[in-house]
Amino acid sequence: MTEELFREDAYLKTCRATVVAAAPDGVVLDRTVFYVMGGGQPGDAGVLSWDGGECRIIDTVKGEGGDIVHVPAEGSALPTAGTEVEAAIDWDRRYRHMRMHTAMHLICSIVTGDVTGGQVGADKSRLDFNVPTGALDKQAIADALNRLIAEGHPVAPRWITDAEMAERPELVRTMSVKPPSGAGRVRLLQIGPDEGPVDLQPCGGTHVANTSEIGAIAVGKIENKGKQNRRVNIALA
Repeated sequence: MTEELFREDAYLKTCRATVVAAAPDGVVLDRTVFYVMGGGQPGDAGVLSWDGGECRIIDTVKGEGGDIVHVPAEGSALPTAGTEVEAAIDWDRRYRHMRMHTAMHLICSIVTGDVTGGQVGADKSRLDFNVPTGALDKQAIADALNRLIAEGHPVAPRWITDAEMAERPELVRTMSVKPPSGAGRVRLLQIGPDEGPVDLQPCGGTHVANTSEIGAIAVGKIENKGKQNRRVNIALA
């Protein structure tokens, strides 16, 4: 199982690692800073380098048995098993994902309704909501979102046990994705103080440490995707 360094420190840009396996369809390391695609957030891209070689990574996906697979660009040189490499992510792209993903959590605190889908992007992102009233005010969402960003709320992961998670179903906002259980604990993302957080829900993604890092966000078109389903589009301003 690949050690997921990005879970504990989203600001790690590089790490030293040992190649466990390498093939044209993917490289497995014993540890990595590359975020693995999941929860609506894309996998990281970047470079693996070693003495005498370099491999460009275009995506990072889940493999078997807890392995994280670094997908190489077509035709890239591959390291051999046992080689020590430096794994370096495309930090600019990752940091934009971190800003976007945190902004999407803030939107969850603003819009009433279950999340039916979402996608994090480096430039544009979206969240779909099941809205009982069937209507959302674009300007009101934009004003509330940018106010929360400017207020500079702390953002940090925390953990609860599987049993605590089962007792607090209200923490789950996403209808299509259930938080992983069976490992004994569940990772939450908390925005704001322990008493009265702005947002608190299960999430394994990478995030900024303070909402002020997000910067201004533009709320785009709110699309009608069904009787009660509304899509909120956002972009980094």
